[in-house]
Amino acid sequence: MATQKITADEAAALLAKQRLNRPVSPHLAIYDKQQTWFGSSAWTRITGASLSGTLYLFATAYLAAPMLGWHLESASIAAAFGALPVAVKGGIKFLAAWPFAFHTFNGVKHLLYDMTIGFHRKQIVKQSWYLWGASLVTGMFLAFFL
Repeated sequence: MATQKITADEAAALLAKQRLNRPVSPHLAIYDKQQTWFGSSAWTRITGASLSGTLYLFATAYLAAPMLGWHLESASIAAAFGALPVAVKGGIKFLAAWPFAFHTFNGVKHLLYDMTIGFHRKQIVKQSWYLWGASLVTGMFLAFFL
């Protein structure tokens, strides 16, 4: 096997010719949604980002509160939360509990997938429905019964 020197124009032409023979990557639209359910993976990213973003936002506000004259200590937050109507309290608690429950349950599901457990077509669809149901029930329980 020997190499030969070619000009930059010849190299560009050779590369363009080789690119024509490469396969085109498939787009997400061709996948069967019942076999690979992307919704729960996307929602895991959304819930994880919302939980961590809320934590960073509150931590930053908590650290800046003394300099800005805000009262974010536990007693003032508990008093403000206690003054809210029950339905509003439950809604706020659900907005915090549901992403946590969903993210936790889907994380366990992905750990099982990593161990090649439950990664069959029919099981993926069932697991997605169970995941949504369990996370909603757990979120409601955490919001209204704890």
